[in-house]
Amino acid sequence: MSTTLSPVRRVDIVGVPMDLGASRRGVDMGPSAVRYAKLHHALSRLGIAEIVDRGNLHVPIRESAAADDASAKFLNVITDVCNHLAVLVEEAVRAGGLPIVLGGDHSIALGTLDGLTRARGTPPGLVWIDAHADINSPGSSTTGNVHGMPLYFALKQGVAKAERTVQIGLRDVDPNEKRLLREFGVRAFTMSDVDKLGMVHVMEQARAIAGSDGRPIHVSFDMDAIDPSEAPGTGTPVKGGLSYREAHLVMEMLYDSGQLGSMEMVEINPILDDRNQTAALAVGLICSALGKSIL
Repeated sequence: MSTTLSPVRRVDIVGVPMDLGASRRGVDMGPSAVRYAKLHHALSRLGIAEIVDRGNLHVPIRESAAADDASAKFLNVITDVCNHLAVLVEEAVRAGGLPIVLGGDHSIALGTLDGLTRARGTPPGLVWIDAHADINSPGSSTTGNVHGMPLYFALKQGVAKAERTVQIGLRDVDPNEKRLLREFGVRAFTMSDVDKLGMVHVMEQARAIAGSDGRPIHVSFDMDAIDPSEAPGTGTPVKGGLSYREAHLVMEMLYDSGQLGSMEMVEINPILDDRNQTAALAVGLICSALGKSIL
C-alpha cells in the first residue's frame, strides 16, 4: 500500500545537544549553530505554514555522566536521551509534522528511528549519508564511541531494516564494519561507487530500495559525508567526500520522490568550523530536502 506523503505544511524541530557518543568535544553546540544559521527564517521563506521548535532535549554533560562499559561508553545515558527523543519524534509525526532532528553526534539516530517506528508501526526506509558505516558493535569497536554504533543498534532493535537501508558516501570503514555490512545485507555506496556511477544513478537506486512500497523515507545526514573543504566543522573529517552539489542533489532527489518523511543533521561541531559555514550548509541541505530549487 502506498504511503506517499503530501506536501510539507508543518515541520517539528528537535535539538539533541549530544556529545557523549564521540571523542571530540563541541558537537553538543550543533543545534544552536544550525538555529543561528537562520534555520527558521529559511523554512519560513519556503512557505511552510507551521514551524514548531520543540527546543533542545536535556543531555547530561560528560563530567556528570557515568561512562559505564568501556566497549560502549555512556551507552546507558545515551539510551535514556534517545528514549526521550523517540517520544518527541512520535508526537511530531502523529501531529502531522515532518521531524527535523538536529545533532549532536550520530548516536541520536537510534532515538529518531525508534520514534518514527512507534508512530508509523513500521521502520522507515533509511538513507544514511556518512563517511563512516556507523555499524560497529560494542564488541567490534576499537574506541567504544557509540556514535560509531547507531546503525548496528537500530538494526538489532528492529527500528531499521537492512533491506530498506542504503548508505551513501562511505570512505572510512573499519574491517569489522565491512563484515557486519555483509552480514546484515545493507546496500552501501562508497565514494568510489559515487565516482563511477554518478550521484543521479546512486540516488535512483537509493530511492527504490528505501522507498519501496511507497513507504516514508528518513534521511540521516552526517556532515562528515561532505568533503572537509566544504564542511570543516565536524569531528571526524575524511578527505574525498561529497561535493557541495552532490550533497544538495541527494536532498533534492529525496524531495522529488515525494516520500521524505523525516530527517536529521548530525555531527556539526562549531568549535572546528569556519564562520559557521558547516551549519549554514546544513540549513541549505534541509531546505533542498523540503523543496527549495534553483528556479
